[in-house]
Amino acid sequence: MTASRSAREKKAASEAGALARVKIELDGHEQFVYKISCSACVVRGHRNWSAYRPGGENGFMAAMDRWVFHLNEKHPGTDAPCMAFLSAAQQRLHERREKQEADPAT
Repeated sequence: MTASRSAREKKAASEAGALARVKIELDGHEQFVYKISCSACVVRGHRNWSAYRPGGENGFMAAMDRWVFHLNEKHPGTDAPCMAFLSAAQQRLHERREKQEADPAT
């Protein structure tokens, strides 16, 4: 059975740590949209830094990867469970970059 949107949101929030605000919404096609924002970092005058990724599990992974990179760069030493996945996130980024270099049309 697939986890409900609220259950996914609670799990993602617990993994993202205390600085994160996590929202999972539905787009026009009834697909999940993952939004993770930082309660400490303000960009563009009044908006909090955020990652926004549509899609199923890949959208979750992409949003959480961006969040992990943000924590690592802007809040080093932050205690968040998702930081355990930093090396995996870096590996996925490296693989995406290699794929783009090999096939720039994608």
